[in-house]
Amino acid sequence: MKSIVVYSSLTGNTKMVGEAIAEVLAPNCDIYKVEDNPDVTGYDLVVVGFWVDKGTADAKASKFLKSIRNSKVAVYATLGAEPDSEHAKTSLQNGIDMLDSSNEVMGRFICQGKIDPKLLEAMKKMFGTKVSKENFHAVDEKRLERHRKASTHPDEQDLANAKKVFSEIKAKMSGEMNL
Repeated sequence: MKSIVVYSSLTGNTKMVGEAIAEVLAPNCDIYKVEDNPDVTGYDLVVVGFWVDKGTADAKASKFLKSIRNSKVAVYATLGAEPDSEHAKTSLQNGIDMLDSSNEVMGRFICQGKIDPKLLEAMKKMFGTKVSKENFHAVDEKRLERHRKASTHPDEQDLANAKKVFSEIKAKMSGEMNL
């Protein structure tokens, strides 16, 4: 099975997860930064990774996701929020929804990752530190604690979880190809 992993990474989180996925999909797996704009034609599996920005795939990954046609695709993402939160699930789905209907989604994965400190500072300046119903993006102590926790991710368990998900996708696809 010939695979390609294409990722967009701001802080290195998505790259790290992509490299773990590529290990599982080896030996016939190529890995590229999304900026390289690789041609995905001829690959049995196209894996696209993005960092969550404003509840969806970042701009570079969004453009790439929208360009894929007639492929079997798996999507993964990293974000600062808890990976089992509603925000995480919705953000991952929003990225998947960018794919053209000619594609077949083979799997998905999301994990927590460290947040760019520049983004946190920008949010403080923009939204302040007092959370309210109207100002839920404020950087209060609760948000700072979540960012501190996120700074330890992706960790070894996250990478093991990604490898497990993509091992299962590989096995499923290999089984389908041998029918």
